[in-house]
Parts: sequence; structure tokens; C-alpha cells
Amino acid sequence: MFEQIYRKVISNLENNLPPWLYYHSPEHTKYVLEKAEFLAEQEGVSGRDLFLLKVAALYHDLGFIKDREEHELKSCEIAEKELSEYDVSPEENNKICSMIMATKIPQQPKTLLERILADADLEYLGTESFPEISEDLYRELLHDKPNLSRQEWNEIQIKFLKEHSYHTNYCQIHCEAVKAEHLQDLMSKVKI
Repeated sequence: MFEQIYRKVISNLENNLPPWLYYHSPEHTKYVLEKAEFLAEQEGVSGRDLFLLKVAALYHDLGFIKDREEHELKSCEIAEKELSEYDVSPEENNKICSMIMATKIPQQPKTLLERILADADLEYLGTESFPEISEDLYRELLHDKPNLSRQEWNEIQIKFLKEHSYHTNYCQIHCEAVKAEHLQDLMSKVKI
């Protein structure tokens, strides 16, 4: 069943996302799914909870095909509608939606599954991929804000990194220090 859902969602993303979404792309969704599975393993999540987490990871940004500002809510609406075709109960749908909403900035996850998906979504902040991935986000933001300078972008990132916290043990142990290095690097680039 998961394979069917995967194919449907990825196809929808590939065919319906605007081409200027360099960061919120099908590749981002695949990355978040991969990280969610990895973090679930680290946190001892398996069985039906793992299935629900993987489904939430797939749907978490699908709302971008309808609306950027409230994409998490749109993702929930699409998931609820589509997952009724599969063996997903209303209670499970609520769990999936809660996980999706936990990725909304500022993140405020409450359950373990919500914490895992929130961290999977922003895990890159504490990895060596940060410069490349944040560049994709900058390019995406330039679509609506063509005058956004590199200086302003660095200031936005500094504020974001300062305010961000990881929620899983794994990311706190393995990503926090690398994130701090990225923060120092950005601060050294900003002219005060």
C-alpha cells in the first residue's frame, strides 16, 4: 500500500509543483522521507506508526501545488481526501495531519512522531549539505523577492538558525554542533 501512495504523491509533486520551487521540490520530499525513516529507526519507531510517519513525510509539502502560504493545511486536506481510498482510519488521518502541521515554522511538535518529522524536514541545517540546500531555498525565495540581497538572506538564515532547535535525541547529538558551525560561518559573512 505504501508503494502505491508513494507513486501517487511523487507523481503529483513532479507534475504539479511550480518549476521555481528549487528547495520545496520532489527531491526534498524524498530526502525528508529518507531522514524520517532513519530517525524512526534511531528512536525505535516501527510498525503502523512507521507507516503513518512515512505517509506524513510524503504529504508534508504536497500543499505547495495549491497554496504556498498555508501549504501545511492544504497538505492535510489533500492527504485526508486521498488516504480515504486506502486503509487509513480518521484517527490515523488526524495523526498524519498533526505530523504535517508539526513541520510548520516555528516548529512545535508534541509527540515523538511529530518530533521525528519536524527534524527530518530541517535535518539539513546540521549537515554538510547546508550550504547547497540553503542556496536552493535562496533561489526559490528570489522568485517572489527578486531584490533579496545575499546580505539580507544571510541575516534571515542567522536568525533562523539561532531560533531553531532539534527535537530528537539523534539530531541533538549529531546535528547541533554542525549547525552551530554554519551559524558561525554565516555570522562571519555578515557586515554589521
